[in-house]
Amino acid sequence: FKMAGDSRFPDVDCDGSEKSEEIEIVVNVGGVRQVFYGDNLNQYPETRLAELVNCLSGGYDSIFSLCDDYDPGKREFYFDRDPDAFKCIIDVYYFGEIHMKKGICPICFKNEMEFWKVDLKFLDDCCKAHLSEKKEELEEIARRVQLILDDLGVDASESRWKKCQKCIWKFLEKPESSYPARVIAVLSFLFILISSVVMCVGTIPDLQVVDAEGNRMEHPTLDSIETACIGWFTMEYVLRLISSPNKLHFALSFMNIVDVLAILPFYVSLTLTHLGAKLMELSNVQQAVQALRIMRIARIFKLARHSSGLQTLTYALKRSFKELGLLLMYLAVGIFVFSALGYTMEQSHPETLFKSIPQSFWWAIITMTTVGYGDIYPKTTLGKLNAAISFLCGVIAIALPIHPIINNFVRYYNKQRVLETAAKHELELMELNSVEGKAAGSRSELEDLSREGKEGPFYSSRIKVSHSDTFIHLLSEEKHYRTRLQSCK
Repeated sequence: FKMAGDSRFPDVDCDGSEKSEEIEIVVNVGGVRQVFYGDNLNQYPETRLAELVNCLSGGYDSIFSLCDDYDPGKREFYFDRDPDAFKCIIDVYYFGEIHMKKGICPICFKNEMEFWKVDLKFLDDCCKAHLSEKKEELEEIARRVQLILDDLGVDASESRWKKCQKCIWKFLEKPESSYPARVIAVLSFLFILISSVVMCVGTIPDLQVVDAEGNRMEHPTLDSIETACIGWFTMEYVLRLISSPNKLHFALSFMNIVDVLAILPFYVSLTLTHLGAKLMELSNVQQAVQALRIMRIARIFKLARHSSGLQTLTYALKRSFKELGLLLMYLAVGIFVFSALGYTMEQSHPETLFKSIPQSFWWAIITMTTVGYGDIYPKTTLGKLNAAISFLCGVIAIALPIHPIINNFVRYYNKQRVLETAAKHELELMELNSVEGKAAGSRSELEDLSREGKEGPFYSSRIKVSHSDTFIHLLSEEKHYRTRLQSCK
């Protein structure tokens, strides 16, 4: 390619008699040549290609401010850009919209559109959704990396209380931060299981005891275990609340609300037991305590804090509200139709079990969901035919929306694994950058540092490099490279 200032360049054609609409220019993008005409390009005068039409009269400074190189003999502009993305972008001059081809990075494509000065509003809606999803993924990767860096970093300006607060937060909220934190997470998980088992076992009549009034109550041993579990949950919640960096967000978080619902009934029932008898009848106190003890089932949801599978299921259900709504609508329509038909067809039988349409709703529900308790069943031939059709329609109505819900679960689960791997690789690249800087370009020093990290305390206070099959070892030999987040900005 010829460069600017080359003495072999002839003078740029400054003849203004030729109309810009009749100008023909040749653009060479990454070896792909494309011919354009002024009337097409001038439809969008703010784009870079439209500016090429009128840049010839501005001299070399104007030309080379828009392109990488220029051949005045061929009137050909050279750009060192992605040709595949360029083929998609030029569609705006012919069709008024842009579609991003499969296999092109959405963030890189957005950067290409910014370079060619084409507004994002011309991007098709489906491609915009893909771009937004990729932006969210990069933001999530950046957030995860930043959280790890914040945990590893030590701010000398922080007070002793702030440092202690951060240590407690890592100790209770991030099991992967240290071995003792993992032990605490396992203990918390075991306390949840023990508390749930005690709640179930305490309802077995053979393990209950009779008090002075003749009422059955939980065995004192089980009651003591329950008290110990509640003490652990209370201490854990209070410490997490105190060490939380954002206490309002912590208090309003769904999982933390579940924690409160799991703890609160114990203290409320304890208060009613000791103080409520003075204010109301003993029977009312016992009923209130029994109702509150049922709320202990909320603690089983605390397992979601330690289970990524339950978190994935929750997210999949949240993303599947539309499919779940369709499922309920199908069932609601079928229940109403088949219960009305069943009631009408069964009226001719003297021993009919279908007394009313609302009562028939129960029969339609258990039939369409293929449960079939048998407490209500048709006795006429037409009623049995109606029942057969109803449960066949129920199977179809339930099966149709299930596949999208499963797809949402699998998609989110795979996405979380990809984000974890991407964040891990990002940290590896950052670690390699840091190690190369310390090695001052010396390969031998880099090997010494790596050996020291494996055998000594070099990595003890830094990010530990995790090994995976997709790790590219050749990156350590390059002097200049960019991380994934930097490349997509």
